[in-house]
Amino acid sequence: MIKIISKDKNKISLVTDMTESLANSIRRSALEIPILAIDEVEFFKNDSALYDEVIAHRLGLIPLITEKTGSQIEELKLKIKGPCTVYSGDLKGKADVVYDKIPIVILEKDQKLELVARTKLGKGIEHSKFSPGLIFYRNVGKIEVDKSCDECKKCVEACPQKILSVEKGKGTLKDVYKCDLCEVCIDACRAHNKEAIKLEKSDELILNVESWGQIDAKEVFTRAIKALNENLEELSKEIK
Repeated sequence: MIKIISKDKNKISLVTDMTESLANSIRRSALEIPILAIDEVEFFKNDSALYDEVIAHRLGLIPLITEKTGSQIEELKLKIKGPCTVYSGDLKGKADVVYDKIPIVILEKDQKLELVARTKLGKGIEHSKFSPGLIFYRNVGKIEVDKSCDECKKCVEACPQKILSVEKGKGTLKDVYKCDLCEVCIDACRAHNKEAIKLEKSDELILNVESWGQIDAKEVFTRAIKALNENLEELSKEIK
């Protein structure tokens, strides 16, 4: 069972009854999705305060649109003179950046920066610059309140997510999917010399997928599953 809680281009949240081992396998498989990133940088001029290696590292972490790039190797050029702040949008070539306002370096008056950056498709298991995003999960919480509750509502006031309420001696989560099982409500109850509230993990998981922007969050999830299936098929062949 998979149910979508919220969804936009760069983030999707799902509730599912899959096991933690399967969720963790999908999470790890996201690092096997081919992603375009800058891999090599050739400097012709660098008068900035940063070493070539530092700028190259920053360039490698700039998300590039993967879908629109057919070949693995593309060139991006940058030639600029200060005073100015050099942004990711100043890179020009066939590969497009996802966000054009990522700062790279500040150039003072008459300082110059000239370089050629070459991209390639890679996987996050090789280097984090090829990572498409993050997949992480946690258990859905469930709350129980026993008869010793005197409705002091200290637990309600302590809840950092403001999603807890007590009505007629019964504790409820107004939004069960926002509860991160921090147990602050339990600590507040105990501080009032009570053991009235119990917060437990349910068997359901909330699975969050966040994209850096190279591909949509939905694509990160589906391609991670595809990568996992391919690895399992390969393992099956090896066993046979």
